[in-house]
Amino acid sequence: MNTLLRPLQRAATALLMILAMQSTAQAAGNDAISSHSATVNGVTLHYLQAGKGGESPIVLLHGYAETSHMWRPLMLQLADRHVVIAPDLRGAGSSSKPEGGYDKKTLAQDIHALVKSLSYPKVKIVGHDIGLMVAYAYAAQYPDEVESIVLMDAFLPGVGDWTKVWLLRDLWHFHFYGETPLKLVDGRERTYFEHFWNDFAADRTHSISEADRQFYAAEYAKPGGMRAGFEYFKNFEQDAKDFAGFAQTKLQMPMLVLSGEKAGGQFLIDQGRLVATNVEGVIIKGSGHWLMEEAPDQTIPALVKFLDK
Repeated sequence: MNTLLRPLQRAATALLMILAMQSTAQAAGNDAISSHSATVNGVTLHYLQAGKGGESPIVLLHGYAETSHMWRPLMLQLADRHVVIAPDLRGAGSSSKPEGGYDKKTLAQDIHALVKSLSYPKVKIVGHDIGLMVAYAYAAQYPDEVESIVLMDAFLPGVGDWTKVWLLRDLWHFHFYGETPLKLVDGRERTYFEHFWNDFAADRTHSISEADRQFYAAEYAKPGGMRAGFEYFKNFEQDAKDFAGFAQTKLQMPMLVLSGEKAGGQFLIDQGRLVATNVEGVIIKGSGHWLMEEAPDQTIPALVKFLDK
């Protein structure tokens, strides 16, 4: 009997050691990412920060139905060579939620003021979804202060034939704001967001994790969170006017465009080539809109490779 038990005991001991190592690594990763806030451009922005090194700092901008939290896995991959900053946009997460200022030009000015408060003269900038619109507005307004830019799965209002995207199946939520929509989603934030997390994914069972769904629903349920989120879409018409003007001067810095095969596909890559001269486009195979969660094995290496150049 002892002869049979010893291999089982050794296997159990080995498993416990592996679990302990994973727990330690996860704890170390969490400790490596610190939480901060800064009052800039008339708002208080919460942001996550990690890393060190002499390479240009990297700014990561989240999209709708998420917060800076989405970038945690990527931050740890970049932190050995870069300072990495992941803010909650005005209106999201733990950042303040004023009545106005949700056009992407102003949101970019918030982020620029944050970067300047941290004394960084030049950055690399990455944006997903609404965040890509802010990233583009940042690069268009401060081109000499952006070393490179990444746009991840959504679209640029006002650029090319953008209304084909704007007027498709998601027309309802682009215009879903005001008193009645706010009453409809009050206390039902997760039900509302399930539409995005499920229907924008290639496979709803391989999208945003359960833990993250709970986290994001609670973040947007904070006072003013849903109203502020709706403002991102309410400002698309102003964004279109601003971006049409920005596009008259093409960006010169390197641009990487990542787009989900089952979501934006080629469309965002084509838009990128309308606004920039040096564009690398990559379609993430088999992925829907949530590139970081649906296809981390393709998305994170592509980002690290580009940002480490």
